Amino acid sequence: MTSWRPAYVGVGSNLGDSRALVTSAIDRIAAWPSTRNLLRAPLYRTPPFGPVAQPDFVNSVAAFLTTLDAHALLAELRAIEHALGREPARERWGPRAIDLDLLALGAERIADEVLTLPHPGIAERAFVLLPLADVAPGLAVPGVGVVAELRRRVADDGIVRLP
Repeated sequence: MTSWRPAYVGVGSNLGDSRALVTSAIDRIAAWPSTRNLLRAPLYRTPPFGPVAQPDFVNSVAAFLTTLDAHALLAELRAIEHALGREPARERWGPRAIDLDLLALGAERIADEVLTLPHPGIAERAFVLLPLADVAPGLAVPGVGVVAELRRRVADDGIVRLP
């Protein structure tokens, strides 16, 4: 029997046509045979995170059911990044054409050399929590808290929901 588990992926871009890249990445996730019931959060314009001077980001979240395990899902997300032109990072938190972060997968907690679930820093990042709260406000992020409550704790300075 196939086991479907809820997955949540943060999607962001601040190089090129960011809106189109974010939309294309989510479209590609929706097209996987291992995906169903995909929900798309609205797009947000967000200030960059970290110390690197760079353009604003366009961010969203995709929430869906999947049969993939965490590492297979991460590999598929990396394949989308590659296909959409992501180059190897030159500096931490620097600009990028596309960034796909596996935020949570069911109740899994993983910490290995390749993957940490839930995604570290999720509770402090408004650019993740605003769109995540749009699609899953009641999500209990394992070991972190409920998204709606986490969302109330972060400032959304400079974040604008796009039409």
